[in-house]
Amino acid sequence: MAEQQTFLFADLAGFTALTEAHGDDEAADLVTGFTGAVRELLPEHDAEEVKTIGDAVMIRCRRADAAVQLGLRIVEEIGGRNRFPSIRVGMHSGPAAERGGDFFGATVNLAARVAGVAPGGQVLLTEATWKAAGPSAGVTIVELGHESLRNLADPVLLLRARGSGPEDDGELPIDPVCRMAVEPVSSAGVLRHRGTDFHFCSIECVRAFAADPDRYLPAR
Repeated sequence: MAEQQTFLFADLAGFTALTEAHGDDEAADLVTGFTGAVRELLPEHDAEEVKTIGDAVMIRCRRADAAVQLGLRIVEEIGGRNRFPSIRVGMHSGPAAERGGDFFGATVNLAARVAGVAPGGQVLLTEATWKAAGPSAGVTIVELGHESLRNLADPVLLLRARGSGPEDDGELPIDPVCRMAVEPVSSAGVLRHRGTDFHFCSIECVRAFAADPDRYLPAR
């Protein structure tokens, strides 16, 4: 019987917007900082990096409960930093085929699909990971319902893992132009639009927003 393991994908939400706003060099530096910070967490969770794919990192965990804890730390500790984009994480548990240090198969594909639909700042998992992980101290699981994922015939039940703190506790404002978190006391500027204050990481983002606010906000 093939070994059961959990595959986790984490990437930077809004990376395209960040690259457009600040250029390739700064975006590449952020990816380097992101992957480096993730690697520092892996030994504590019995996990290993499989590979990086652009702004995403693929991780293999031997235990599902450790994968859930790792995902929360990536989102909350790395994604919560000042002048850093929010991070999204998706995972799925099951067997996979290993070839030359890489992993292939339906389990890996589904984990990537789950990460692809995760909003920034959230950790999503499948029912298989939820059952494999079992109850974990300090973790709340919220059932989100079934989601149709690309190239999968049947909808998949998705769940969100949350830490024990209050929702949105301590979250920094998000620059609407480049999608980076901004500490209000160190923001480059604040603009009020439609009754909401928006904080910006740079004067360039202030100018871009001021010229066309609706470009960077969801349609009403």
